Amino acid sequence: MNIAIIIAGGKGERMHQDIPKQFINVNDKPVIIYTLEAFQAHPDIDSIFVVCLDGWHEILRAYAKQFNITKLEEIVSGGETGQASIRNGVYAVKEKYSDDDIVIVHDGIRPMVSAEIISDCIAKCKLYGSAVAAIPCVEAVLVTDDKEKSNSVFFDRNKDRNKLMRIQAPQAFHLKKLVWAHEEAKRRNITNSVTSCTLMIELGETVYFSAGSEKNIKLTTVEDIEIFKALLATKKDDWLK
Repeated sequence: MNIAIIIAGGKGERMHQDIPKQFINVNDKPVIIYTLEAFQAHPDIDSIFVVCLDGWHEILRAYAKQFNITKLEEIVSGGETGQASIRNGVYAVKEKYSDDDIVIVHDGIRPMVSAEIISDCIAKCKLYGSAVAAIPCVEAVLVTDDKEKSNSVFFDRNKDRNKLMRIQAPQAFHLKKLVWAHEEAKRRNITNSVTSCTLMIELGETVYFSAGSEKNIKLTTVEDIEIFKALLATKKDDWLK
């Protein structure tokens, strides 16, 4: 079985809107529904769990019914951090599914995730036991303390920028591995790892990459919403390979 956990527990404070960004309407449809439709339509996804902000559960259920998201199985409350929200979702899945089932963790605010990205994530996880959507890093990356200035390059001069990868979602692991990671994190007092893959690496594990995409954007700012609208309106030219 392949179970998707969609993380939609954030308040979206960087978006500076009156409602959480995952519930902002774009072309008369909430962002979270675009994301859920991608997993609903994928033939290899058996069930969907959503980790959702408290106070929005019933609204999400109503939207899911309206847009025919029939694979939605359970809505779980978010935690104080992203790590805690993922843990809540993993523990909810643990109550109903088996250790060897695959869990695909995805951001509710990545609505452009494609069927190809989901398929490759599942395939790589079956092959290697982990899969993290990723794309090459083509920009130079500087380190800053105040977002105004820098005197430090992120990577060592002896290392090649081609060795850097930008991490996205989805990220897939076997259920037993995710449960182990969150139990081990509690034991080691790791409380705010950014994603499932960073948690795995903090715990000394190796993760494998799966296909990502520049179009698989995370909607964090108002500008991202504008890019999302543009992508929705864009059709790939037939002659492009």
